[in-house]
Amino acid sequence: MKFVTKVWHPNISSASGAICLDILKDAWSPALTLKTALLSLQALLASPEPGDPQDAVVARQYISEHETWTETARAWTRSYATREAASAASEAKVAKLTEMGFSAAAAARALQDSGGDEQGALEALLSGAGA
Repeated sequence: MKFVTKVWHPNISSASGAICLDILKDAWSPALTLKTALLSLQALLASPEPGDPQDAVVARQYISEHETWTETARAWTRSYATREAASAASEAKVAKLTEMGFSAAAAARALQDSGGDEQGALEALLSGAGA
């Protein structure tokens, strides 16, 4: 389990989206359900644990410059986790694919079919599946 969308949080890697949560590593048990994992993640998001960080830079900011941390987290939310941000990212991906010679419609369709994965869309377009 990891975040695909960038998140500014002490227990989530700002680079990879990896989550520092005990039930996802040391305390994992086959008896745990997806519901349990998601509830634990929700609790972690609401109550960061900077003493056991995944991202030390974010944790230091959370502890020593909390107001700056809050502003940065809000800015990242606006930049990476809104419809406008998703739309802008999608438009940028379509633009990259059209620069390679594919039509905008084919690029958009291939991106949609690949779940937004640019590499997957390119492979589909090159194989003719996205044409």
